[in-house]
Amino acid sequence: MNQRYPSTLLENAVNELSSLPGIGRKTALRLALYMLKRDASYVENFTAALTALRTDVKYCRVCHNISDHDLCLICANPQRNRSVVCVVESIKEVMAIENTGQFNGLYHVLGGRISPIEGIGPGDLQIESLVDRVKAGEVDEVILALSTTMDGDMTNFFIHRKLTGLDVQVTVIARGVSIGDELEYADEVTLGRSILNRTRFSDSVKM
Repeated sequence: MNQRYPSTLLENAVNELSSLPGIGRKTALRLALYMLKRDASYVENFTAALTALRTDVKYCRVCHNISDHDLCLICANPQRNRSVVCVVESIKEVMAIENTGQFNGLYHVLGGRISPIEGIGPGDLQIESLVDRVKAGEVDEVILALSTTMDGDMTNFFIHRKLTGLDVQVTVIARGVSIGDELEYADEVTLGRSILNRTRFSDSVKM
């Protein structure tokens, strides 16, 4: 039986909120009623923050991380080790690795991973810009820190092949992160150790 609402405006709000990942209609109704009880200024600030996120957010011209400026805070930090670049799928992995406190290099955000089933190919990711960074000569090591899934391994292999012949060491995080795991869900201690105990990519697979 469909839920009946006393207001079309309330129903519209519930419909929009329930379209968010992990938000069911009951939770959406609670959120909508919560918003309804708050001051108008609270709701205005809330919607303004979401609008600004959608319209004003930028992507770092170097690493493609989300940023308020053309250059993200990590790439702009002169204290970071610019010779080591950690390759991740998204901003979520950047945040997870930063929380470990075990990495002081730079990042390269691919924007996903190769997935034939989902129709995502190498051209859909920021792989060529990674190759260009390595060719520029400042990078000594590329750490592949993708999810330990079949798609993640496929992406690792493709990147390693693209970097073969260039003057750079390609490493992969240790398998402290279980096979099939998404990197963002690994605990900080495990993830930190996986980065510190990284190995050469060529030693991790049978070429």
